[in-house]
Amino acid sequence: MRPQGIGLLSSHTEVARAADALLRKRYIFAPRGEAQTLVALGGDGFMLQTLHAMLGHTKPPCPVFGMNRGTVGFLMNEWRLDRLAERIEAAKAIRVAPLEMRATTVGGEQSVHAAINEVSLLRETRQTAKIEISVDGRVALPELACDGVLVATPAGSTAYNLSARGPILPLQARMLALTPISPFRPRRWSGAILPDDTAVCLRILEADNRPVSAVADQIEVRDVAKVEVRLDRERSLTLLFDREHALDERIAMEQFAT
Repeated sequence: MRPQGIGLLSSHTEVARAADALLRKRYIFAPRGEAQTLVALGGDGFMLQTLHAMLGHTKPPCPVFGMNRGTVGFLMNEWRLDRLAERIEAAKAIRVAPLEMRATTVGGEQSVHAAINEVSLLRETRQTAKIEISVDGRVALPELACDGVLVATPAGSTAYNLSARGPILPLQARMLALTPISPFRPRRWSGAILPDDTAVCLRILEADNRPVSAVADQIEVRDVAKVEVRLDRERSLTLLFDREHALDERIAMEQFAT
């Protein structure tokens, strides 16, 4: 059976490879360059890797239907062999926009990376980081002494952001979470919820003595002096979900998890 226009990708784990082999025995898949939809087999990390790879191409990203062959699988659907084309045809499409991270190092080097979940700044040594936070060009917090700070999208609000006691943001909320990681001063500052068109600038104080790294999902830049973060609406991505397990509903129900 040929699922029309569907391509197949899998992670390198044994479980994902076994699922890949089973699907290829059942279906004939389109070559990657000709696929109109992709099936991704793996965990959340592989899904993020797949989405990042599409952001790096000039070709418009195609929708991705993930099936969990990893651990948590929050961004994935349940693994099933049967009725693949029918599941994709009936799937609910969820659009997500990535963050753009512009990082400038202490040495003056600049780099730009995308983040679907979050951009996080983390101290590199035993000393706390000291970070100045500006919002839309205005200094909102002159000095945050902390292990780090992160900016999360609604899609990423249930990941690292939630572990750092940040808020869960409904997927349709046009908001970003700005969350401190182990704040020392001001001790009672628990973060902020910002409109998603906000430009956030994080400037490292005493950067030579208190080095900080910046991470966009899985991409790290060491020894940063300044990091600018904004939402990039021009490069939105589409995830496909079985309607009974759609991402927007999962995020909403995480507020009731115990």
